[in-house]
Amino acid sequence: MKKQTGITLIELMIVVAIIGILAVIAYPSYTQYKIRTNRADIQTEMMRISQRLQSYHVINHNYSDVTLATAGATANYPTTGSAFYVLALNVDEDNQGYILTATPQAGIQNGNGIVCLNQDGQKYWAKGATACALSSSSNWEGN
Repeated sequence: MKKQTGITLIELMIVVAIIGILAVIAYPSYTQYKIRTNRADIQTEMMRISQRLQSYHVINHNYSDVTLATAGATANYPTTGSAFYVLALNVDEDNQGYILTATPQAGIQNGNGIVCLNQDGQKYWAKGATACALSSSSNWEGN
């Protein structure tokens, strides 16, 4: 008899099944990793903007005419490609405080929760949150 070389169809199907199982396990982990990474990126950007806003306050003694453009930022983040977050800057009525808000956009970040930061360094994020609940005990860890 002649010896056959190569792989059989059953061996090939076993390999395909193993790859499929690994993909089913790995993809959700990868998606969650991307969500956490995008949130960390916007938090870093918000801290950078906050530093620029604090410098503005030191020079002008208020936040009366401040905008995202003044702080060197744009509404969409990231500025290139698809935006994962939309930034908003709200100044208090007395022009002595602000709330910087990042709202997740449709796509991978959708429903991930709003990210907030104010002039006192108070931070807030909670999964699925749609409004800021800034306090001295709030943080970006989601608790």
